[in-house]
Amino acid sequence: MFKKVLPLSLILFLRFLGLFLVLPVLSVYALDLKGATPFLVGVIVGGYALTQAIFQVPFGSMSDKIGRKPTILLGLLIFLIGSLICAYATDIYALMLGRFLQGAGAIGSVVTAMIADLVEEKTRGHAMAIMGGFIAMSFAFAMALGPVIAAHYGIGSIFVITAVLALVAIVVLFVSVPTPPKIKHIYHGKTSTKDILKDSNLLSMIIINAMQKGLMTAAFVIIPLFLTQPEYGFNWEKSELWMVYAPAMVAGLIAMGPAAVFGEKRNIPKQIFMVSIVLFSASFVMMGLTDSSGVFITAVIFFFVAFNMMEPLVQSMISKFAKVHQKGAALGIANSVAYFFTFIGGTFAGLYLDINSRESLGLTIGGIAFAWLIFTAVKMKNPIGYSHLVISENRVDFDKLNTLESEHIAEWFINETEKVVVIKYISEKLNEDDLKEKILT
Repeated sequence: MFKKVLPLSLILFLRFLGLFLVLPVLSVYALDLKGATPFLVGVIVGGYALTQAIFQVPFGSMSDKIGRKPTILLGLLIFLIGSLICAYATDIYALMLGRFLQGAGAIGSVVTAMIADLVEEKTRGHAMAIMGGFIAMSFAFAMALGPVIAAHYGIGSIFVITAVLALVAIVVLFVSVPTPPKIKHIYHGKTSTKDILKDSNLLSMIIINAMQKGLMTAAFVIIPLFLTQPEYGFNWEKSELWMVYAPAMVAGLIAMGPAAVFGEKRNIPKQIFMVSIVLFSASFVMMGLTDSSGVFITAVIFFFVAFNMMEPLVQSMISKFAKVHQKGAALGIANSVAYFFTFIGGTFAGLYLDINSRESLGLTIGGIAFAWLIFTAVKMKNPIGYSHLVISENRVDFDKLNTLESEHIAEWFINETEKVVVIKYISEKLNEDDLKEKILT
């Protein structure tokens, strides 16, 4: 399974590394461009996510028609072109165009669908966790490297590096990514957006994913501006930003592993998410109110730890909570909403700073995060630990299968490519041998 997931995770790693490299410094560098305002800078920081949200579904549909690999190739080429436009932008509007194009290459849902094509149902949650881990690592590495590269070579050099990373991802796509089998899942049910949104656990995960991404872009408008602009009281040099990002990156990486292990192995993602949300809330309040560089750095560390604790678990939990016929739709909805909130987070922070104080912004975002904490505590539950019974089609009596009902069976479906029937059930409540007797010929 790991060999199948690794190349696709690496493609996402390279793409997100390119996007994340500019985040720690983009707001403060963009503010120097012709026509820049805090509001437009906020749009720049989150702009890629607006087009990501818009094009997630079209790219997903395109991949169903022309294939996953050609669609991923097209998305990476668009991303590359957008990166080059950003690299040579001389005013805020050219940079905005490049950022929108970067997001228009919306391959996230296509890569997720390709992983689902390649990986069996029973290991898909683990595969999603691996993918999330690679995204979290790209975030951590970018936070350490971005400020250093920008300080020595300028912001344009980061966008050139991003274009090169896109080329490397294209090479990985054609050299290492296997061609997925044609898989058709048959399930006695239809996908309904209403059903997905009515499921409190899926809705909680959609909100968690969206809030995490929205707070990320808000933070990357706030952190460099607060530290480098004299009116906010710190007046750091741009070249000094690495001193806040480096310790935060290390702390985030250290926190990521235990959070993923405890969340997955001990099945306590809700508790991990709630600890993360508390840290998110505290970090923004501290960034808004403190005049101490030490306290501000601590707040940024809290933010990075919170983000990295969540990231490896989010996609995995959505995959676990959704039924097999809902997975694609659930992931698509979750990612589209998350990208929209990524845009909103940066835009909101920039607009708020245009009309109000940093203290008020910190308290407002901290309060929003606290409301999010209460919602998660009330609505989310940890996933049930299911077992999977996999039986060859030719051994199954389909008349018996179609009448199989039990409160301890989450779902069953047929994988036509592998010619197997998969039954997802609670092993503590149902005996595997008894279950076989109910459906075997």
